[in-house]
Amino acid sequence: MLVDRDDIRNVAIVAHVDHGKTTLVDAMLWQSGAFREGQDVADRVLDSMDLEREKGITILAKNTSLRYQGVKLNIVDTPGHADFGGEVERGLTMVDGVLLLVDASEGPLPQTRFVLRKALESRLPVILVVNKVDRPDARVAEVIDEVYELFLDLDADEEQIEFPIVYCNARAGIATLEYDSANLPTEGTLAPLLDLLLERIPAPQYEPEHPLQALVTNLDASPYVGRLAICRVRNGTIRRGQQIAWCRADGSIQRTQLGELYVTDALDRVEAPEAGPGEIIAVAGIAEVTIGETLADPEDPRPLPVITVDEPSLSITIAANTSPLAGREGSKLTARQVRERLDRELVGNVSLRVRDTERHDTWEVQGRGELQLAVLVELMRREGFELTVGQPRVLIREIDGKRHEPFERLSIDVPEDYVGVVTQMLALRKGRMEHMTNHGTGWVRMDYLVPARGLIGFRTEFLTETRGTGIMHHVFDRWEPWAGELRTRSSGVLVSDRRGNTAQYSLMSLQERGTLFVGPGEEVYEGMIIGENARAEDLDVNPTKEKHLTNIRSSTAEVLERMAVPRTLTLDQALEFVSDDECVEVTPQSVRLRKVVLGKVDRHKEARSRR
Repeated sequence: MLVDRDDIRNVAIVAHVDHGKTTLVDAMLWQSGAFREGQDVADRVLDSMDLEREKGITILAKNTSLRYQGVKLNIVDTPGHADFGGEVERGLTMVDGVLLLVDASEGPLPQTRFVLRKALESRLPVILVVNKVDRPDARVAEVIDEVYELFLDLDADEEQIEFPIVYCNARAGIATLEYDSANLPTEGTLAPLLDLLLERIPAPQYEPEHPLQALVTNLDASPYVGRLAICRVRNGTIRRGQQIAWCRADGSIQRTQLGELYVTDALDRVEAPEAGPGEIIAVAGIAEVTIGETLADPEDPRPLPVITVDEPSLSITIAANTSPLAGREGSKLTARQVRERLDRELVGNVSLRVRDTERHDTWEVQGRGELQLAVLVELMRREGFELTVGQPRVLIREIDGKRHEPFERLSIDVPEDYVGVVTQMLALRKGRMEHMTNHGTGWVRMDYLVPARGLIGFRTEFLTETRGTGIMHHVFDRWEPWAGELRTRSSGVLVSDRRGNTAQYSLMSLQERGTLFVGPGEEVYEGMIIGENARAEDLDVNPTKEKHLTNIRSSTAEVLERMAVPRTLTLDQALEFVSDDECVEVTPQSVRLRKVVLGKVDRHKEARSRR
């Protein structure tokens, strides 16, 4: 017989990126008294990684807690980007219900579909939170209709589609159950939302006589006690220092002793002597524990099902840096160190895969998308690694004897003037338009199904063609038959044919041929890409040539020539730009593009052998 534990609620906040999840958690914590008056607390307090603050996104799922009317609310804040879907799926295994946030202007977008599908598959009750109702372009009624259509499209049953609705301004910390566009509240609290949460999110259920079961859903580390396993206690009571059965992912069961036991109180982990069913805890003392394993009663171990997540759809190759400039900036340079770092990443990231390649110093890293893989490379370069990173490639599956590739659901918002150019760009990338909606405000939304490889490098070109005004979001949708050959980059590159320092005299003439990536005085080497060619073919050039001094005066000597500012590529842009015979050299201070085969003669020989 199942019993409710009424003093706890476990809830996840899910939404598309930038719809206000972390901001809403901030407001909840402030209003619950988690922070003292005058305490210096950063905005988006749960985004604690440097990279999360710089990019303005959530990368890792995190949990916090607050107390409201005698009930402890454990809140899991999940990422909004599709690339971090593994974090979302893990977060949903810890909770009993979800708050679905939707922007009052943008409405449901591709990632909204993804997180809602996962919540419905897990049979979790949903509360719809329409956020940012104070926006001047808010269209609340239409957005609610779009959410209902999304529920129907995802085959929600009658019970699931009867969801309550809260209207919210998370930045101001105001929630209401009634919406009146002509009379928006300027004062109030989030109490209506919290009351609804207590009413509609079910309390954790457990069997009183059932032995201990705690599912490891996440990992963390402490400088004092080592690895921490973040668990949801399903049944029984877990105590500090007790003997437990560690049910491993390979099916084996091992007896071990717990170290410290922590529960969450606002943003802090506090020591606790024990924790009962429904609680989210962190335990220390098991050095090799990993995600998906179960901590159970040693006398009656009953392992829970291992967590499964969607398979990767994109891959890159990662190797130690092999360029002539290797070893100048980083402190971790060997293939052994790279492999150890990738193995450590696998421990806490269930959506990544690492595969060996034909070369002993190169590995194929598979993930959900470009952003997830770029974040991994960025973290490694900040730790002192020097890497060679290959072009992102889609993974291919054999289904019913035919070659299939991943297709993405792409949602684009652009001004009406750019509809034609965007349609043309996506037609070249084998995109199929499914819907086009004109909101009557000068903006048009277009929904496409596009091969995932057609979107590699698309964002930069899209922003250029729409003069930076376009907005695009995409998420993996399904596997479809191979769509044929695509040519996503129409330009060639300018390749240095020798090693040396670049000279302004040489670069002045080269800038007429395309866009340069380097400025005067920078060290280059043979095979390094120094710019984008305006034509389709690659061009080997000498960027180190200096002007010879003579005693002959020129009639144009007084004419002032200005050199264009070189285009500096970020890591994300570099990964989007490279072609299949190119790669990115990543060091703690530099991002360079280069050919995989550096020598000009060797490249030409390889090109002839492929014909």
